[in-house]
Amino acid sequence: MGKYEFRLPDIGEGVTEGEIVSWLVSPGDVVVEDQPMVEVMTDKATVTITSPRSGRIVETRGKVGGVVPVHSVLVVFDLDDRPAASPARRRAH
Repeated sequence: MGKYEFRLPDIGEGVTEGEIVSWLVSPGDVVVEDQPMVEVMTDKATVTITSPRSGRIVETRGKVGGVVPVHSVLVVFDLDDRPAASPARRRAH
């Protein structure tokens, strides 16, 4: 499947950017869908952004304390290196 670029989603009405508070993942980490990846602070709240899918983190963009615009690339995934579904997730389907 290749690479997937995850963009900072809309995180509130009228919010155009967010400040990276902390990264919860690093390049090389293998993550699963819905795993927390990064905490972003806006003028309204601090939000934990979760992974939209499973895969290996190739690159994180933005430094702690840095401001990133909504819809800018935040994380690059390698989808060819996804973890196997957990037994509970396999049974649910």
